[in-house]
Amino acid sequence: MNPVKKYLYIGLGTLFLGLGTVGIFLPLLPTTPFWLLTCWFYIRSSETLYNRAMANRYFGSYIRAYVEDKSIPLRGKVISLSVMWLTMGCSVLFFVHALWGRILLIGIAVGVTWHILSFPTRKEDNKK
Repeated sequence: MNPVKKYLYIGLGTLFLGLGTVGIFLPLLPTTPFWLLTCWFYIRSSETLYNRAMANRYFGSYIRAYVEDKSIPLRGKVISLSVMWLTMGCSVLFFVHALWGRILLIGIAVGVTWHILSFPTRKEDNKK
């Protein structure tokens, strides 16, 4: 691989890793898609960085589950939906005053809920 392209991919992978990490704390910023992009860029540029990302104790299991069988762990579904609805609820009740803005936020929350629930639940989490 061209060294410029390799380092560009490593840089983009690292950028998306950072954005995904920030997404843990900012509910409207998606976490998993950024981490999937991280893995996509790392696998094409550095097998070592890809393996480190997949072995990460905080998000490696979520990414592996998604990559291997397109599933989301039950805990991940519960946490992500709880945080999203709490944040959206507070926004709708206290911060957004325009009716169209409230409708938009509720529509987004319903869409994201449907999307997350459309994925199978990872089997290992059901055994706990």
